[in-house]
Amino acid sequence: MMKSISQIIDGPVTSYKNSQETLALVSEQIKARWGESELKNYDPFHNARTFQSWLKLGFKVRKGEKALRSITYVEGDKDKEGNVIKKYRRPVFLFYYRQVEKYGPEKSV
Repeated sequence: MMKSISQIIDGPVTSYKNSQETLALVSEQIKARWGESELKNYDPFHNARTFQSWLKLGFKVRKGEKALRSITYVEGDKDKEGNVIKKYRRPVFLFYYRQVEKYGPEKSV
């Protein structure tokens, strides 16, 4: 059974790690695209996901939609004790729930 957007929003959590920098970065882009009133709907744990994450949940990004840009830090070099001594900044491309639709088999006519 295909899940609805509301079920996804209440369902699995994204890999967001409570970064205020990421929250602010994505919030500004949402505000610019859909207006300040849309910020009340933004939940980084549920409704802003990567392309692949949406696909796994049965949704596809609508044609022509542009990703929201974000960043994450990936652990890099470690010392002999296993402590991280360097992190690398990596871009992340997210799509907001307003940019996706249910993915289903093509209907033949």
